[in-house]
Amino acid sequence: MLQDRDLLSVQEARDMIKKARIAFEAAKLLSQEQIDKIVKAMSDAAYAHREDLAKMAVEETSMGKYEDKIIKNTLASKAVYDAIKDMKTVGIVAEYPEQKMFEVAVPVGVVCGIVPCTNPTSTAMYKTLISLKAGNAIILSPHPNAKNCIMEAFKIMNQAAIAAGAPAGLIQCVSIPSPQGTDALLKNPNIGIILATGGEAMVKAAYSSGNPALGVGPGNGPSFIEKSADIKMAVKHIMDSKTFDNGMICASEQSIVTERCIKEQVISEVKKQGGYFMSAEESEKVGRFIMRANGTMNPKIVGKSAKVIADMAGITIPEGTRVLVSFQTTVGKDNPYSREKLCPILAFYTEDSWEAACHRSIEILNNEGVG
Repeated sequence: MLQDRDLLSVQEARDMIKKARIAFEAAKLLSQEQIDKIVKAMSDAAYAHREDLAKMAVEETSMGKYEDKIIKNTLASKAVYDAIKDMKTVGIVAEYPEQKMFEVAVPVGVVCGIVPCTNPTSTAMYKTLISLKAGNAIILSPHPNAKNCIMEAFKIMNQAAIAAGAPAGLIQCVSIPSPQGTDALLKNPNIGIILATGGEAMVKAAYSSGNPALGVGPGNGPSFIEKSADIKMAVKHIMDSKTFDNGMICASEQSIVTERCIKEQVISEVKKQGGYFMSAEESEKVGRFIMRANGTMNPKIVGKSAKVIADMAGITIPEGTRVLVSFQTTVGKDNPYSREKLCPILAFYTEDSWEAACHRSIEILNNEGVG
């Protein structure tokens, strides 16, 4: 009997792929109406448990905000369903008599869905919904630090799907996550496509697996406030985005770039809306916590509030501070403020013209997050 965790994980992956292939073959016989019934049942079940799953995610990962994860779960269950419910995905989906052509929907087979700890339950929801809507089977591979809440999301959707007529094994979730098991999933020739959400190493592994892959890696989006902008509204959007779920969405802003002629107005507005501009000494202290020695983001700051990060770094910030802001003039791998920060920290750059601001924004993206 196998006792090694890595071997057990690899064996589980292989067994799941075999089971998924059998379920996928059975799912090929389902009509559009049957597929739609299954997807609706899954969506309804996920939506009904959106609050419980949000609470589980925060308790297990210690990241983000419970209230914001409810919104994420709502989006990933109900809003995703509303967007795809009327799509035709079985058989002939479009006809062009004049060209004597028609389009036929063909599922890819078994989907491997990599689920991160930053957006665990919501990612599991939407990847499962879109995979089954297209007639595919899916195997979810959870991040070890969020395994329990992802497994619970899977159980809820799987139970609803089977009750609505889905073949057993059409949805599965790895229970023994390990690098070896994930590798076995990614490289198995029976995987039709990989949906990879996670760090740079994970996305790179998906793209180099030999199987088709769609990857979502680091984001490092700069926000440019140009002199003609509504400064108050621009700052509000940036601050709301950067504090939503404590900044864990990789699409949230990582830097503010603005023109020198409106610099003081922007600074004043950021302060009014809860931004705290750190001194050079404070920036140095916080900067040491952003990245680890190996150049990757420190997981201790991910999804933590400005107050928690300040306490960890040993700096004192005003009550009510929402975002920590650091004045910066350089961009590079060795400058943590110019990289992705999945927490309420923003870099602040000032440029002499809009052209220089655009060049700075491009430089930031090329440093990390481009593409």
